[in-house]
Parts: sequence; C-alpha cells; structure tokens
Amino acid sequence: MLSLSVNGQSYPVDVPDDMPLLWVLRDVIGLTGTKFGCGMAQCGACTVHLDGQAVRSCVLPVEAIGNRAITTIEAVGNTPSGQKIQQAWLEVDVVQCGYCQSGQIMAAAALLARTPQPTDQDIDAAMAGNLCRCATYVRIRAAIKQAATGKAEILQTIGSTPEGAVS
Repeated sequence: MLSLSVNGQSYPVDVPDDMPLLWVLRDVIGLTGTKFGCGMAQCGACTVHLDGQAVRSCVLPVEAIGNRAITTIEAVGNTPSGQKIQQAWLEVDVVQCGYCQSGQIMAAAALLARTPQPTDQDIDAAMAGNLCRCATYVRIRAAIKQAATGKAEILQTIGSTPEGAVS
C-alpha cells in the first residue's frame, strides 16, 4: 500500500509499483483532468507537477513518487503561477478542442513558477513536446507572456485572417 500526496490530500493506493501515475490519478483516485495522449511521454497531455516540476505521468511508475507532492490540473489554480496561467488562458481564448490544455497549462505554470519572466527561448524549452493538434501555439505563447507580464499580448498573423475573426 502506497500513500500519495495529491493536491494537498493523502490518498492510500493499493496498486502495482510499476503502474503509471496517470492511471493511478485517473482510475484509482478519480481525477480525470490529466489526459492520456500518446502513452510514451511525447505529447505532454499527461503533464502533472511533482514537487513543482512538470513531469509526464504516463511513463512515471508510481513507485518512483516517494514522498513528493503531486499537483494536477484540478488544483494548479491554487498556486500563484497556475492562477495566472489559467486566467491568461481564458483572456487570450487559447482553447479550441481542449484535449491537450491541461498538460499545456501544467507545463506553463511550472515554467512561470521557476522563471517568472521567461524569454521566448525559456518558453520554447518549457513547452517543447507539448503538442496541440489544433495548433494554438501562438495563443499559448501569448497567454504565457500575458501571465508573466500582466499585459495583454497582441497576436500577430501573417497572410491570414486572425484566429477567431470572421472574414
């Protein structure tokens, strides 16, 4: 029997040691905000925080957690960086289908927590491997910058109608 600290609560779980954290969160604890994407840590949909660091839960065996604190999308808004990111996500209207967004938000919140004023290179490094099939990357970057600075970013489009505009 393992005891996991998830979103500030203790959860006793009786699972195999090699069970990926993703399945413990979704199927055992019942927190379904963290998504299954590829199962190979390549897409980022399963991103959670482990002691504040963004990690891919689909390949992380539960036995590797130890006493570290897990934060999921359900509670990231309780952190200062998570709250800023979630607010910016809404203001910039990032979400289209939304499937990847919990992982995107978790990666962005971890970035802001460790680098409050990220450069474009910091954003690229932190968000690399977080895939969005709807291609909202311009909006994701704008939301991260807005969360960091408190100022709305102007979205630039080249040779096309801006996202959301009717032509």
